[in-house]
Amino acid sequence: MSAQPKAIEQPLRLDLGAGKNKKPGFIGVDVRQFEGVDLVHDLRNPWPWSADSVDEVHASHFLEHLTGAERVHFFNELYRVLKPGAKALIIVPHWSSERAYGDPTHQWPPVVFFSFYYLNKEWRAANAPHTGLMCDFDAGGGNNIAAPWNARNQETQVFAQTHYINVAQDLIVTLTKKA
Repeated sequence: MSAQPKAIEQPLRLDLGAGKNKKPGFIGVDVRQFEGVDLVHDLRNPWPWSADSVDEVHASHFLEHLTGAERVHFFNELYRVLKPGAKALIIVPHWSSERAYGDPTHQWPPVVFFSFYYLNKEWRAANAPHTGLMCDFDAGGGNNIAAPWNARNQETQVFAQTHYINVAQDLIVTLTKKA
């Protein structure tokens, strides 16, 4: 008697707010049906994935379209569906880039790196227990730099980001779900 072939489980990787630019190898999720969107779903509502079922998330230029309350929901749901130790890459326009303000569908305030401190349970307990956030993430990341500044030395880049607009283009943050 021959053994039945074992089903190969594929990692569940989601591109949230994928729009027309779904990341290859990910399931594209958006509120609108664009080419490449695999699931039309409004992420302001409960998410259709089970707890601890998602291996990886990518969300590029989506979070800034949510209100503050919707961002709280987003991070709580993200925490619920990610597997322990899983990562989410979040990309938003940097607050000092005109791109953060030019799109009239962006919500106030712009997303800044300090926002991600609130996603850590220990930090929140000591500093901001009032938020409604139920998640626990570690966060790390930085900015991508516009040309020609990206070819300059680090000291010049830091000076330019501090004193000039449109030098830092995007804030790129990796969130890791704490167990």
